[in-house]
Amino acid sequence: MMELQRPAALLTAVILMVVCSTAEMAGVRLVDGDGHCSGMPQVLYEGNWSIVDSVLFDYRNAMVVCRELNCGNAVNVTFRENVRKEDTNDAFLSIACEGKESAFSQCKQRDQDPLDRINNIIHSTDAICSDSVRLVDGAGCCSGRVEVKSHQSWTSVCEADFDWQDAEVVCRELDCGTPLTLQGALSGDGKHPFGTNQFQCKGSENRLLTCSTSDKEEYTCTSGSAVELTCSGPDHVRLVGGSGRCAGMLEMFHSGEWRGVTADRWSMRDAAVVCRQLGCGSAVKSPMIVSGGDETGWGFHIACFGSESTVKECTILYSSKIRFPVGVVCSGISKNEK
Repeated sequence: MMELQRPAALLTAVILMVVCSTAEMAGVRLVDGDGHCSGMPQVLYEGNWSIVDSVLFDYRNAMVVCRELNCGNAVNVTFRENVRKEDTNDAFLSIACEGKESAFSQCKQRDQDPLDRINNIIHSTDAICSDSVRLVDGAGCCSGRVEVKSHQSWTSVCEADFDWQDAEVVCRELDCGTPLTLQGALSGDGKHPFGTNQFQCKGSENRLLTCSTSDKEEYTCTSGSAVELTCSGPDHVRLVGGSGRCAGMLEMFHSGEWRGVTADRWSMRDAAVVCRQLGCGSAVKSPMIVSGGDETGWGFHIACFGSESTVKECTILYSSKIRFPVGVVCSGISKNEK
């Protein structure tokens, strides 16, 4: 039997569906990853572990999962291959979070996409958390007070114990580009005590905990000395084929390759987030690009509120076919071109 194709517009309609079930979720875990802080999300529902359908599982969902598992910041969400229900005995649920919930059980359960019910398709993802380091109380996912996990408890980092090379490693580990500013925490010291390690990174490491450390001979951190870091942001978004880096067709980097974004239901709110992430000023226009009638293959559908600092904070949905890719024109040149 021929598999029905998913209209791109139907993906956004999934968000509006209401669920009548009153059963509660009792826990969440990540499986088949490198550890308990990465892998495929599963939720404990009615006594059984169920797969979380990726149609609505985005960065905001991952933020909640990482928070509940005490796994730091959400770093990335990647799509797995679709699974047919007859090929697995696992149940599955569609969950949508706002990103501020303290537990996954506080998120909304949604109905499954009608076409997926017909085709018996499950969409699954992998979520990756930072595990050992996080940025908190900042303006976005790539800025905030630096906190490091030590013996399963979070600790603040003293400004005197953290330098630019350490910052390069943290930004890299969190998939947040490169450091922009390093200063005393504007949001205060937070509720966690200061750690006792002084980091001695070379700047080339991929994880902070692989850097050399030394124990301080005496405790010298005082109130108001926590460190705050702002990174440039993820570099998984680009504009190509235009007059410069601030104009062109929008592409996102995923699983080792660049993919387009569909113009269906695209708005200037979405374009504003793209320009903000690229450091290109405000969005001037966002034209639909005519591709000559040929579908360009799979890509993404994006829905933003407009206030996000990066595109990965928006709702990102898989789109099986892109007939009309979206273009974006921003008001200024990028920071790298000044």
